[in-house]
Order: sequence, then structure tokens, then C-alpha cells
Amino acid sequence: MSKTRYDIIYIGGGLNYAGAVTAAKEGLSVALIENDLQQLGGVCLHKGCIPSKMFLHHANTLRQSKNPLFSGTLNLNMALLQEEKNALIQHATKAVTMQCAKVDLIEGRGVLTAPHTVAVGDQTLEGDHIVIGTGSSPFIPEGIVYDGEGVITSDEVLAMKELPEEIAIYGDGAIGLEMGSFFASAGIQTTLISRHDGKLKNAHPLIQNTLLKQIEKLGITHLTNHPVQKAKTTQRGVHVTFEEGSSKYFDKLLVATGRKPNTDVIQTDAIAIARGIDTDERFETTLQNHYAIGDCNGKLQLAHAARAQALYVTQRITGKNPKTINLDHVVKFIHTLPMSYATVGENRAMLEAKKIDFKESVVPLSHFVASSFHEAGEGMMIVYADNVGFILGSEVLAPDAEELIAPVAMALAGEMDKTLARRTIMAHPTFSEALERAYFRL
Repeated sequence: MSKTRYDIIYIGGGLNYAGAVTAAKEGLSVALIENDLQQLGGVCLHKGCIPSKMFLHHANTLRQSKNPLFSGTLNLNMALLQEEKNALIQHATKAVTMQCAKVDLIEGRGVLTAPHTVAVGDQTLEGDHIVIGTGSSPFIPEGIVYDGEGVITSDEVLAMKELPEEIAIYGDGAIGLEMGSFFASAGIQTTLISRHDGKLKNAHPLIQNTLLKQIEKLGITHLTNHPVQKAKTTQRGVHVTFEEGSSKYFDKLLVATGRKPNTDVIQTDAIAIARGIDTDERFETTLQNHYAIGDCNGKLQLAHAARAQALYVTQRITGKNPKTINLDHVVKFIHTLPMSYATVGENRAMLEAKKIDFKESVVPLSHFVASSFHEAGEGMMIVYADNVGFILGSEVLAPDAEELIAPVAMALAGEMDKTLARRTIMAHPTFSEALERAYFRL
């Protein structure tokens, strides 16, 4: 059995690759292990945020074309969209692979069998440092029979070459709301099934209510307080039985009930597993010099958070002494149509739970003329500050809210107060003016 030693072994070729590339540039010997090198770059690139946002972009064009100002009928050519998506991903994967020129890329399933020891097939690798970034997988609740045909996950949606006539979506988190926006905007009869009241957990009450209105306006049938007991594909369609006893048939059921950390890479008792692979605030596991970044540590399932963690850990290993990452300062968002939701830092629910005194500034986007033709009349910018004026966080409901919230993320990183934040003069006419006004109202 062959044995090779490296300074750092990265297990998982998602955003972990960013750390591997950085370490290799520092002159360290680096190995990156990935199950399928054609999937280098991870779920976000191949089966997640990149293709989903591409789908939403084109579905939004179709939705906007239904405005009475336009005449004629448009249809979304899914086969052609798939071709464009595949070409885009292939190009991006090639670019990622080229960046890894100084990294030993190893295809196979990497398993941590003992401290500093990784098995890949018949190979045994040893690493002074191990960085685990194995991501997450769709969570399928008990009673739901996933088959990839009638009962599907977002993986199958993003590989569709034709749209169904109708679809039900179980789950009202980020994936469920985004996919609901996609299908409804593409003209597909869409049912959103929520376990509870269907309101976005922890969002400001004004935003919760407005998102519910947006779902209704898109034409989505929303079944709230309908936890699914079981679901299975039959000849008639997918038979969904709810806990209260009723049942319905749907052409397809998209299960969007969250994702679970991939932790089976750990086959040693030296590393603890809780919600995910257990780590401290520096992403070091219970075994020294062994780290877990991204979805697999169960902290924050976002690609940009995983990349930041991979780079942070790599900088620590290479002696750069980086500042500890504050995960509360990572932008979180849900890309719905026509308005999306974004938040960063503390929000109202968090501040109230912590019993922290705060000031809240709410600026409706209806105060800006552009909201009328951007379908943003019910959108809003909310900014929070403490009693001495330091910015604590923000929530935004607006078109491309994830872009609009960026200046607040920078304000948090720079520990700005309202006096300093007010010095920025935003462009007109833009929705960023709402942020300017929000600062002045604190």
C-alpha cells in the first residue's frame, strides 16, 4: 500500500479548493481529494446557487413579459437552458481546475481513518494538517420515498429538460421559496407546502407578511400547517398524505426540507460529531490540527461562508494570524421573485431574544418612484443600531436584496456608527438611497 505525506490534505473539492490553492501558492505540499473531479467547485457551482440563480434570472424575464405592456407569448426552452447551464459550468470547472495546478488532485472518497491519516481507495495519505470540507446532502424526512422521478430534490430540478405541468414543493426555506418562485414565474401550477404557518422564521414581521403576499401574487397555492406524513410515487402521480389525515396527488413533489452535513468522512473517535463535525470558533475539530469548514460543520450552509472559512483556516495554518470570522456578519439571503430577502448581522428577532436595547429604522421602498416599475412598492430597508449609534445589522426586502445589503456588511466589518455611515452619498435613482435614509433615521 502506497503512502504519501503532505503539509495539508483537503478532503472535499467544494469551496475547500480556495484554501488548497492559497496553501500551494505559499509553497506547501497540498493534496485535494474529491469524489468526482468533474464536480470540482462543489454543490454551489454544479447543483446549487449558480444554476438556480441562472434559472431564476430567465424565469423572471418570462414573468416580466406577462406585464400588459407586452404582447405575445413567451415560453422557457428548458432544453436550451440546460445546454447553456452545462456550458457555463464546464467553463467554470475548467477555470477552477487550472487554479489547482500546484495542488495534487486526487479523485476518490477520502476517509479520515486515524489522526493525520486519510485513506483513498488503496492509497494512504498522511497530512500534518487536515481540512475537511465535505459539504451537505438533501435531507429527506421519514415517510417520504425519494425516487428521483416523481419525488425529487433540487438536483433533479436543475437537470430538467422540460417543465412539468404542476409541482408541489415541501419546505418553505431558501430552496423551497426560490424553487417556488422559479416554477410559478415559468407559468407552472405550483403548490408550496409548509409544516407551520409559512412565515419566514426570524424575519421582521413586516417582511414576513409581505413575503406571504408575494407568494400569493405569484399564483402559488400555499398550504400552511400541513406537515407531510408520507409521500410516494404511484401510477396516478405522487400521493402525499398529510399528518391531519387528508391527501393529495401531484405530478411531482420537490422535497426542500433542508440539507444535512456530510460527516461519514470521519471514521475515528478522536473527532466529535454533533449537529455536524464539531469545531470551535476557529473551525478546529476536537482533534488538534484537524479542521472542518463549510456545510459539514453544521454552522452556516452558505457557499461564501465555506470559502471564507477555508481561507481563514489556511491562513492560520500558514501563520498569517487572521482575525476570527464573525459568522453573524455573513450575508444570508433568499432569492425570491420579484423581491428577494437578505439579512446581515443582528436582526429584530435576534436582538429581542438577547434582550439587547436597540433602535430600528424602517424605510419603505414605496417612497421611491422607481419602486413602481420594479414591482417593489411593498419592499423595505431596515437597519438596526445600538443605543450609542453603532450599526448592528440589517434586513432588506427588495429586488436583488443580496446586492443592496452589501454596504451594511461593510459597515459591520468596519465597526461603523450611524454618524460615519451617514457620510456616504448614495446614487439616485437607486434603492440604495433607502439605506442612506435609514441611517439618518436612526
